[in-house]
Amino acid sequence: MENFSDKYEKCPMYYAMLILEGKWKWIILWKIYQTKVIRYNKLKDTLQPIAHKTLSQQLKELERHNIIHREQYNQVPPKVEYSLTKEGETLIPILSLMYQWGKEHMKPGESLAEGSCLSS
Repeated sequence: MENFSDKYEKCPMYYAMLILEGKWKWIILWKIYQTKVIRYNKLKDTLQPIAHKTLSQQLKELERHNIIHREQYNQVPPKVEYSLTKEGETLIPILSLMYQWGKEHMKPGESLAEGSCLSS
């Protein structure tokens, strides 16, 4: 009997989900897209209640997969900025469609006020 990995690990959909899994990655990408370039502390403040460890880990994974670019400036205090790579920008149409789909399929009263989450 085949296990899950043997059956699906070479599937493009599985690959995409593996790279982008986690409840924060899509939101992180959307926020970086909206701002074009964002400093770590601003991103953390925007994404409250995300924990430092979680944000750090998610950013490292996205950077490792060439979805985002991390620019570190050697100064005091330290300054780190994040932006989307060309590869990361290819995800924006998917993010937009996911946002639109959610907006159209949420039941009345389930959605947050316009602009309070990820408005496009």
